[in-house]
Amino acid sequence: MSAPEPVAQVAQLSERGTTTGRTDISGAGGQARAAAPQTVCRQGAEWLRLRFTELSLRGEDTVTVSGVAGGSFTFTGRHWPGKAFHTRAFAGECVQISPSLADPASRYRIDAFQSGSQPLAAASVTVAAAGDICGTACNQTDDVVTAMNPTAVITAGDNAYDSGTLSEYNSNYHPNWGKFNNIVHPSPGNHEYRTSGAAGYFDYYNGNGVQTGARDQGYYSFDVGDWHFVSLNSNVSVSAGSPQVTWLKNDLATNTKPCTAAYWHHPRFSSGDHGDNSGMGVLYSALYDAKADLIINGHDHHYERFAPARADGTRDDANGVRQFVIGTGGRALYSATTRSAGPSEVFNNNTFGVGKMTLTATGYTVEFVPVAGRTFTDRVTGTCRKASTAPDFGVTTDPTAVTLRQGGSTTTSVRVSSTGGFSAATALSVSGLPAGVTATLNPTSVTPPANGSATSTLTLTASSSANAGTSTATITATSGAVTRTANLQVTVTGGTAAFSDDFESDKGWTVNPAGTDTATAGRLQRGDPDQTVSTYSNQVKQLGTVTSGVNCLVTGAAAGAAYGSNDLDGGVTSIRSPQIVVPAGTAKLSFAYSVAHGDNSGSDDYLRVRIVDGTTVTTVFEKVGAAAEVAGAWRNATVDLGAWAGRTIRIQVEAADAGTASLFEAQVDDLSITN
Repeated sequence: MSAPEPVAQVAQLSERGTTTGRTDISGAGGQARAAAPQTVCRQGAEWLRLRFTELSLRGEDTVTVSGVAGGSFTFTGRHWPGKAFHTRAFAGECVQISPSLADPASRYRIDAFQSGSQPLAAASVTVAAAGDICGTACNQTDDVVTAMNPTAVITAGDNAYDSGTLSEYNSNYHPNWGKFNNIVHPSPGNHEYRTSGAAGYFDYYNGNGVQTGARDQGYYSFDVGDWHFVSLNSNVSVSAGSPQVTWLKNDLATNTKPCTAAYWHHPRFSSGDHGDNSGMGVLYSALYDAKADLIINGHDHHYERFAPARADGTRDDANGVRQFVIGTGGRALYSATTRSAGPSEVFNNNTFGVGKMTLTATGYTVEFVPVAGRTFTDRVTGTCRKASTAPDFGVTTDPTAVTLRQGGSTTTSVRVSSTGGFSAATALSVSGLPAGVTATLNPTSVTPPANGSATSTLTLTASSSANAGTSTATITATSGAVTRTANLQVTVTGGTAAFSDDFESDKGWTVNPAGTDTATAGRLQRGDPDQTVSTYSNQVKQLGTVTSGVNCLVTGAAAGAAYGSNDLDGGVTSIRSPQIVVPAGTAKLSFAYSVAHGDNSGSDDYLRVRIVDGTTVTTVFEKVGAAAEVAGAWRNATVDLGAWAGRTIRIQVEAADAGTASLFEAQVDDLSITN
């Protein structure tokens, strides 16, 4: 089959190791004060970020987002930045959205999410930073940036000497640092303003599709991972009450990321030729008040690291902002020094180089990386002032829904996941089971490694008189005074099984029983399915899990290497059971199934379950395709077989990709007939 056109990237920046997915969740006020929670999951993910495309909350209305492995954030009316944004990352493979909306004008919408396979504490992004660039040595510092392979690049002004004209940008900057235009986030320096209105700066970057803010402003903000970045312009007014300072305070107030960095050209503190600039104290104070973490500046052509401090230079290790001067991007270095009011820790003015910022959801590592042939380096780490590092944990089940018949049993895995370094014994228990169903946990207590996970096997056993039906059980994990819970849907089917098959062994099913199958790939088989993730939508299409044991019926068990690879293609595939005598009286057919497809699917694609009674074939269950991306998920189905009571039948499972070639996957497990 041919692949569809690629979808638009939902993230502003692409982070290595991060995948994206689609969802569609929205809500409006004016009804119940606390609406039912909604959940977004990515199987196997260690964390998720949601993308809000609308967040208009009035009065005291809120939307709370919580990770199953700990951590939550409550959004209010002040948190909408006027544009789509990604939340901070929440630990675990699922997040829960809990709206509390009373005002009819309140509403929100979530259309996408990001997820990662690394534990949140280990997931990082790299940002390169330098000012005072081109310059004579920017043909060396660009090699340093290239070797970092950063997610983003920030510049601290004076990017193209001597006057920042468009010609200087094209002839000096572009051949060296222009290669980073797809990831660069610049700020202007005083040399840019030697050209009226910094026209060369704006013309160059805007002409290459780079964000700069409005021409009469030159300030803007963006997010990278769990960090909020603010690019400011120290060449326009930074006085209290100025448009820039007012904008900055509002921007910081709407920010929901746990970590914040800002950068501009003129430093508040510097031990170099230009020295301290007290006029930048208003920007510094606004950032201090908002619990920002890092400030990057240029202007003086040297490297300098300051301890966390307040705007007056008082060292404040608990609440201060750490400032760097990285004016070493390529312009000739300065030799003059002055005494700074700030708490300077490291100073070097004889080495070109670039700052390397390695950023996580809770902290940072900033390193000075020199150009080839030079040896001076520096390195410092810190914790974000707003990031919660309190040890926590969460609990999940896999699968999240199970089916067992009266007199039978089934299993699911219970996983306890750690965040913030949690590593302690956690007791597990189960409540809310249907009458007649008992639970056994092995082990009954687990201890996850710090920022890792540990699992227990939950076995459910139903007595012959267990209550038939579906209910929700609660898995509770307790460590000290802290408890976390997960829900498990439990379905009990009634009666003695006249026939049951968990597909762990061959019970006599016949592939292509009528000899009319036309499928060219992905034919139905009994097998251990490999998880297949669509390279187009980043959704799991073929589940790598089964509802019991290791096998199920599946349209080609092997994983696909690309969109539509190893799925069902070319027509119809079928498989038929051995003869089964349907019990007299009330009889039911029960089974678990998963159907997934791409947005190139249609109503000609289907999964069907049919009853073969002699020469009569009757469809009793059908799920058809549609022009939408649908992820795989195990679901339960029950069919009344009263019309065939006492008769000898066969069950036939069919799947089809019968129209235009499309992505279609189907799975069936734990099939039984009971009375």
